[in-house]
Amino acid sequence: MVTARRLLLSLLALAALLLATPDNAHADTSRYAAFVVDENSGVVLHSRRSEAARYPASLTKMMTLYMLFDAIEQGEIGLNDQIRVSANAANAVPSRLGFTAGDTISVEDAIGALVVKSANDVAVAVGERLGGGESRFAEMMTQTARELGLENTTFRNASGLPDRRQTTTARDMARLAVALHRDFPDYFEYFNTESFRWNGRTYRNHNTLVGRVAGVDGLKTGYIRASGFNVVVSAERGEHRLVAVVMGGPSAASRDAHAEELIEAAFATLEQREDTRLFAALSSPRISPMRQQELIAIDVAALHLAAPTDVGSGQTAPPVQVVLADEDELQAPVTQQAAPARPATAEPDLLRGAWSVQVGAYNSADAAHQQLQRVTGFSLALNAAQPAARAVDVAGDRLWRARFEALTETEARRACNDLSARSQACFTVAPGR
Repeated sequence: MVTARRLLLSLLALAALLLATPDNAHADTSRYAAFVVDENSGVVLHSRRSEAARYPASLTKMMTLYMLFDAIEQGEIGLNDQIRVSANAANAVPSRLGFTAGDTISVEDAIGALVVKSANDVAVAVGERLGGGESRFAEMMTQTARELGLENTTFRNASGLPDRRQTTTARDMARLAVALHRDFPDYFEYFNTESFRWNGRTYRNHNTLVGRVAGVDGLKTGYIRASGFNVVVSAERGEHRLVAVVMGGPSAASRDAHAEELIEAAFATLEQREDTRLFAALSSPRISPMRQQELIAIDVAALHLAAPTDVGSGQTAPPVQVVLADEDELQAPVTQQAAPARPATAEPDLLRGAWSVQVGAYNSADAAHQQLQRVTGFSLALNAAQPAARAVDVAGDRLWRARFEALTETEARRACNDLSARSQACFTVAPGR
């Protein structure tokens, strides 16, 4: 049984994460940004200036590697193929391996050099090999970024070396990290490399969290003077996989410490949230299944759908846009007229979804909440959901719909299938319903 002490710890962990702010060492708000997301559920756990334009520095090499992995998958190049280093690549400023024009490096060694050493000469050579020139390769990178949902990112080179037109956001870098793991699971293990050996010399990974913090298996660090110290970190513990982004740190040590702080707080919050759900499910009273069926049938009829809705189905609707504002942006005074609203577009699965699962309709909000607590443990797909009792007037009577919100379509359908297997009436609700 979950104790009251553990529930208190749950609230404390959640508060610590939500109130996490950069200390005095992170006071340069012109460069600082942070973002933490649970990759499996899409739940955003921390967001601070995550939409503000920032310089990616060597985080750019994550996209260079994405393009290289894709070329390998497409058969355009192999791990054992050699990449020729041009004079332009050999002249790239440090960090670099130190080539002479005409030297070669294997694709697999190039991957290690990019991940661990963050070698700029290798990045330029890869861009020239895949794009026929680094400028053309940067255009290809930006096009791929748009396809992946990185709407606020523009690449101008393959390395991340200074270019005022090369900008991104913390949220976009998280999207890229998720895409790397999702699209190239066979190559993602390269990010978990602690060292790289080249020409008799061993280089240590700049990402010191790899091999030191439990569950951390990547991804990439970056630094130029204009950006400060950046890092994107991926970590997996149990059923949860996190991506954390910290940008604009004043030093590598403070950046890594802050990233570790965010990761530990996020995992603690997720763990305590599961304990709280379990406690609620064990302690809530059961409701008559017959009464559930009766009330849910009334509510389905009240939706006035064009066709019958079966368990696990949902009507399609135009996509909606989910906006998550940063805490400091919400508190800041409005000093200028808001920009015109952008056309509604579907958010990528990285963010909270707009689908819901309805498990009943009741005569009181308390009854709706009791039902939500009772069934929350019936499906793992509901772990990331937001339970809500929504009031609605039906034929002059007020009912409260018991819904699990903030799900993707896939999660909603999976949850309803699981609930149905437990003889729990439910139906999925498309965005806008």
